[in-house]
Amino acid sequence: MAIAVKSEIGPLKKVMLHRPGKELEHLVPGELERLLFDDIPYLRTAQQEHDTFAGILEGCGAEVVYLEDLVAETLRTDEALKRRFVEEFVSEGGAPAQLYREKLVELFLDIPDERELVLKAMAGVAADEIEQPAASPLSELARRRSRFLLDPIPNLYFTRDPFASIGRGVSLNRMYSRTRCRETIFGKYILENHPDYKGQVPFYYRREEPFSIEGGDILNLTAETLAVGISQRTTPEGIEGLASRLFADAGCQVRRILALDIPSIRAYMHLDTVMTQIDRDKFTIHPEILGALRLYELTPDGCGLRAREVDRPLPEVLAGVLGVGQVDLIRCGGGDRVASEREQWNDGSNTLCVAPGKVVVYDRNYITNGILRQHGITVLEMPSSELSRGRGGPRCMSMPLVRAPL
Repeated sequence: MAIAVKSEIGPLKKVMLHRPGKELEHLVPGELERLLFDDIPYLRTAQQEHDTFAGILEGCGAEVVYLEDLVAETLRTDEALKRRFVEEFVSEGGAPAQLYREKLVELFLDIPDERELVLKAMAGVAADEIEQPAASPLSELARRRSRFLLDPIPNLYFTRDPFASIGRGVSLNRMYSRTRCRETIFGKYILENHPDYKGQVPFYYRREEPFSIEGGDILNLTAETLAVGISQRTTPEGIEGLASRLFADAGCQVRRILALDIPSIRAYMHLDTVMTQIDRDKFTIHPEILGALRLYELTPDGCGLRAREVDRPLPEVLAGVLGVGQVDLIRCGGGDRVASEREQWNDGSNTLCVAPGKVVVYDRNYITNGILRQHGITVLEMPSSELSRGRGGPRCMSMPLVRAPL
């Protein structure tokens, strides 16, 4: 199968990453909030950290493929497809891009190497890279020539969010922020046109849908049950749309969605920011969400959906889903509130499980990492001084494409 992900902890066999590129160097202080960053990572060190991350995954037996390579391979198959990609990418680039549409399309199509074209699309296009049209004299005088006609896409190294692998299919997501909407174009072209994926992958959600949903909120608990966060970036309506398509597909095993309503704040932006599965009966969790958490269940009801609130403790519900006697919720930072808040901010709960009881984590969260080891978890630490500035951890930076069955 092109896509095969039915758990969070099955041995990782194939995973998609994006190595951070020039888009990070196109971040400037005045644009950080709009582009969803709190700081500017140092690219050279971020790339070194990311290379270490990829090396850890390969050392665990996973095949690592890169978003930029898959898109380039897709575009090489057909010149008409490449033009269509460029035109769509520019058309969604905002108002400045529309003013310079023809020149931007020409700029991209003049790049002979498809991989360089893709990297340029990710990095953005500044105004001084193309000739200013005489039809816009006031804009030329009033705007700084250093402004971008096409914004950089700095969040791309968080490959978890634009689409989510679910069983043999995907949710190609509607992103919460306009800043990230173009990220899903890359996944669309790969999944619809790349020789390894074309015609093989059911779509359970489409980027054209009106309600936002992001991959960081989607956890494959079992082949039959998803957990999905109602969060800052995923709406209840988006979850209903996903559920309807999953339940309508006779080839899909998912028949239950647990919707976890978490606080809608940046520190808890996705479900995997506050909770990830690390073993058959163990999860990391940020303790601050437990008191405020509400839990709902969606199941099929004829041609519709049945929704109900679940009035049972989260550990009990998870244990029932996973078929274990009990689950252990391991608290980020342990019992130390200061450590918990600090390490949560640096994604201490955001782990990538590469096999049952074996996880990749940021080295900076040393208190939480020590607690995981005390619980028998094999902890693979990666450097994180720069990558963590984007507010996302190892799970955020990875999109599993194939996991072995448990």
